[in-house]
This record gives sequence, C-alpha cells and structure tokens, in this order.
Amino acid sequence: MTLDDLRVFVAVCRAGSLSAVARELACTQSAVSQHVKRLEREAGVSLLERQPRGVVPTHAGRVLCDAASDSIAGLDLALRRLGDLVNGDSGSVRVTTGGTTVRHFMSEAIVTFRQRYPKVSLEFQTETSSRNCFDALIAGNLDLAWVTIGSPVRGIEQRPVVLLPWVLAVRADDPLAGRPCVSTADLTDVSLIRLPQNSTSGARLDAAFAELGVRTSSDTSVADWDTALLLAELGLGHAVVPVLPGWQIPGDGPLRLVPIPDLPLLPVGWAVRRWDALTPLARVFADTVARSSMEKAANTQPEGHAGRDGADQ
Repeated sequence: MTLDDLRVFVAVCRAGSLSAVARELACTQSAVSQHVKRLEREAGVSLLERQPRGVVPTHAGRVLCDAASDSIAGLDLALRRLGDLVNGDSGSVRVTTGGTTVRHFMSEAIVTFRQRYPKVSLEFQTETSSRNCFDALIAGNLDLAWVTIGSPVRGIEQRPVVLLPWVLAVRADDPLAGRPCVSTADLTDVSLIRLPQNSTSGARLDAAFAELGVRTSSDTSVADWDTALLLAELGLGHAVVPVLPGWQIPGDGPLRLVPIPDLPLLPVGWAVRRWDALTPLARVFADTVARSSMEKAANTQPEGHAGRDGADQ
C-alpha cells in the first residue's frame, strides 16, 4: 500500500469513474485499476462496486476513503507548511472559488497582499459552485475556498465574512424600478432569471421563497450573478441577486437595483479543511481578503436607492 495507491483510490471514489481519473492523471485505465487492486489485495476486501455508469465505493471502500482523505489532506498541509518554513516569504497560496469572485471580492486585497509579499505565488482554481469548491478543497492541496456559506460539510470548516443583501435587478423603465424597495409578495408569479440550481445561493433563495410562500416561474437561467445582471439590463427578465461588494450601478443608467428587505441576507466567506493548520501566508491572505470585502460591502450602495449594507459576521 503506497501513498500513490491511496491518492488514486480517493480520486476514483470522488470521480466515480476509473477512466475519468486516468484522463486526469494522463495514464491508462489499467494503471488506475492496478492501484485499486493492490489496495484490495492488502485489505482483503472489495473496495469498489462496478455499476453500469462508473463505480461507487463499497462500505469498506467508504471507510478507507474517509480515512485516506483525512490523512492525505493532513500530510499535504504539513508538506506545505514545511515548504513555507524553508522558503520564508516565497511560498504559495492556493485558492479555489467561482469565476467572478476574484473581481468582486478579492481584487484590492490581491494587490495589497502582492505588495507585501512580492515573492509569494498566488494560484486560483475556478469551480462552478460552492459544492465543487468543497470537493476540490478536500481532494487537492488547496488552502482556501471562497464560497457561499451553506450547510455543514464533513471535513470542512466554514467562516462567514460578509452578509449580502438581495436586490431585484430590473431595467429603468420597468414598473418596479422606481420603488424604494419591493417585497417578496411583489414577486409572486413573476418570471425570474434563475440562479444555477446547483449553487448554494440559488438553493438559499429558493428556500426563502418557499418559506415565505412566494411562487415564481422562470424560462431563463444563468451560471453567475453578473450574467443575471446583464440579462436584466437587456430587458430579458427580472433577476434577484445579492449586492456584491464594489458594485456601482449608476442611478441614471439602464439598470436599477431595488432592495428586497424581507429576504434573509446571504452569507459568504472562507472554507478550509482546518483553520489551525493553515500556513501563515494563507492565513494572512484570508485575513486581507476578509478586511477588504467588509470595507467594500459597507461602502456598496446602489445609487439612488435605499438598501442594507453587508455586515461582518
């Protein structure tokens, strides 16, 4: 049983496919299978169950996968910390997050961090949802994930940073555009541009609508908040989106952001495997982003409209 055997086995359990892992590792499916078979011989039990579409771990496989994931993550963190001790201020910080997050939450913080640590390597891995960020954080040697805070995830610690208020994005000529705010009751039977179904923010919004008894429909969906804004500006529908730090929407432009005060604020922030195991550089980067995001959220106000600022959590 080798560390490579365990790494490959964990990757197979997460991907549910031998061939997918083979493509990722640029090797043959037979080579991936040999890693698994070696573990099965030493364990004396079957670890994977073949199904029509891929593989799933057996009960014994889940036990080994959970233990191996924790051990590999701890070892990777230890190796990273040793590297930082050797390299001093020339180590690396590795972050996973959504495609537009860096612009909205991290741009100023990255400049500040880079000025302080010019030799540090900053690496960003883009994912399409908070769930995928969690998976990447657990599976890889990443330090941090910027996510929409959601339900507890095994092996992950989540720390909220800012609370984002929700607004209705509409064209300036829309009947709702001139209101100081709208209620969720005003959205009943309104066709909305939908947030991604697999996103935590979309799930939180749907849950809030259900709790408040709001029925909405949709014939358009988007992959991110920026696209929802663009479609609303083009008059292709209404979008309920969180107010992101740094958004400046001119009061005389084609788009209006109307506050929806009865929707619960959306928490966003950091996720890590273990806060006490973060490298010093990763901790400084996380703190720098948090301070910058809170300052930007406090100063973000749709021009010409009342609203609630994001707040430290």
